[in-house]
Amino acid sequence: MSDRTVLVTGAAGGLGRAFALGFARRGDNVVAADLNLDGAEETARLLAEEGVKSLAVKVDVTDPASTEELAAAAAEFGDGRIDVVINNAAIYATVTRSPLEEIDPAEWDLVMGVNLKGPWLVTRAVSPHLPAGGRIINLSSATVMSGSAQWAHYVASKGGVIALTRVMAKELGARDITVNAVAPGFTLTEASLNLMDDAATYGVDRGSIRRASQPEDIVGAALFLASPDAGYITGQTLVVDGGRQFI
Repeated sequence: MSDRTVLVTGAAGGLGRAFALGFARRGDNVVAADLNLDGAEETARLLAEEGVKSLAVKVDVTDPASTEELAAAAAEFGDGRIDVVINNAAIYATVTRSPLEEIDPAEWDLVMGVNLKGPWLVTRAVSPHLPAGGRIINLSSATVMSGSAQWAHYVASKGGVIALTRVMAKELGARDITVNAVAPGFTLTEASLNLMDDAATYGVDRGSIRRASQPEDIVGAALFLASPDAGYITGQTLVVDGGRQFI
């Protein structure tokens, strides 16, 4: 059993829940945070079934006061420390796909607020509670590398996450804290499956590995980056898309 405390945002379902369960199955105690408290509480219940301590917290990652409350609750849960932070909360499935000239400025601001401002606010809030050897993993997207058309606000927000990751790595490295990003390709979560009828086969023919990406594929990358084996890796973006594109 680990004594690490792992904080996962956007943990009410999808990749967030998969991250939470992945760390729990390694013996880590997990704080499941989400705007959807009912979903976060269900995740916490599933975590408890894995035999670890868990806590569900409601958070609005765009609100400084809410992220400060989350950090305080997570630190208290972790006896004063938060060892791993997974900045996963994002707007994805509900993002309107439209030409850049037609994107609603209010939706642009919302996407930027959750997807880019959110990881900054959460990290800012938890920073005092991060120990030497701490790990931060931000969720970007492989769409940054492909330039997915008619999704400018989403792609720009996730490109910003990569830039933010590099700055965080520079600033927190002196404290022996690593900061990296994971950029998933199209992955079969409930949100993705609801996007299109052919989600299970979408893009498979373009990959080097000819199968759809599963949440466990992305979780594995995060588990590695949060492990002692990745202690000298920081400021990097790990693309997990089955070899659809190379950078």
